[in-house]
Amino acid sequence: MQTTSERRRAYKGPVLFSHGFRVFFLLAGIWAALAMTLWVVFLATGTEIPSRMIGADWHMHEMVFGYSSAVIAGFLLTAVPNWTGRLPVLGWPVVGLSSIWVAGRVAIFVSQWLPAFVAPLIDSAFLIVLAAVLAREIVAGKNWRNLKVLGVVALLAISNGIFHFEALTGSAYGGYGIRFGVGTIVFLIILIGGRVIPSFTRNWLARQGPGRLPTPVNRFDTLAIGIAIAALLIWVITPEFIGTRILGALAAVAHAVRLARWAGWRTINEPLVTILHIGYAFVPLGFVLLALTDGTQIPHAWMVGVIGVVTMAMMTRVSLGHSGRPLASTKPIVATYGAVILAALLRITSEFLPTQTHLLYTSATLWIAAFAGFAIVYYPILAKPRV
Repeated sequence: MQTTSERRRAYKGPVLFSHGFRVFFLLAGIWAALAMTLWVVFLATGTEIPSRMIGADWHMHEMVFGYSSAVIAGFLLTAVPNWTGRLPVLGWPVVGLSSIWVAGRVAIFVSQWLPAFVAPLIDSAFLIVLAAVLAREIVAGKNWRNLKVLGVVALLAISNGIFHFEALTGSAYGGYGIRFGVGTIVFLIILIGGRVIPSFTRNWLARQGPGRLPTPVNRFDTLAIGIAIAALLIWVITPEFIGTRILGALAAVAHAVRLARWAGWRTINEPLVTILHIGYAFVPLGFVLLALTDGTQIPHAWMVGVIGVVTMAMMTRVSLGHSGRPLASTKPIVATYGAVILAALLRITSEFLPTQTHLLYTSATLWIAAFAGFAIVYYPILAKPRV
């Protein structure tokens, strides 16, 4: 039986499809920049998007279900082989999956020219097929403890379906689908982040000499996750209920404490690690905003902060590690971090200063710069063989 390294050496196709993270991270970076550019142009010129979705719905869908699903696919297709001990999915299956994702982006964008059911069907197919591929790997590897990750993908697929239904029957803005989708992604990052952030931090700090290390996972983490699940569920179902604000406040405190237990302040000399802690900080910040508002608005601390900063952090790190390159940040990488963090902070600020539209456009510009920069800097890492 071939080992993972032997199978990779035997693979003769394009490097881009030799591992799931390569093509999906590159597509995610390109689409994050391109979709935001299109949105800004349409807003500035008043042009109508040739989609059955209204402009705001298209923008939300492509950031939450378009961009995020590509990042999640790249991460899970990389992580699951490590969890199961099975060989990675590569070659034609990756070509097929990425083609379905691209077809979904195109179909949604031009859906006004298609029968009503076509674009939702194509777009929904991606998460369903991804779940089937991951299920096969997890079940074949008898890695039952990670079935919960598969459940999260299934929840994201369901929320995407709800979003499409709401968009076709009116507007998905402020609906169940977008809250369900954002809540699912936040939960996934709480779940996965609780594994990888303290692990990566411990590995780096262990080489730096004596000092505080991340607190091992214990009952407090279970409690913090439980409070977050309760807060997210109530927010999805009944955002204006007073219990949403109470649980949001409790979740904010619990996850701020959880983050502090990971000793992130000691990683300031390695941006590849520090950015993970900064990204996770937007989780409790989002719960704070949930507690301070009526719950009907999606916290941009999650939409831009968690989804933008954490995914950027994971893509930059995973791409280096799994392409055999040193886990060390460079000036261009740090620049992308700075741009996406500022984009998130300005977008959050704009919620409290709605008349200051320049904050929105500046945030969007920084977002475009961050992800276009990622695509440019990481193209040779993701698409070309290492010399």
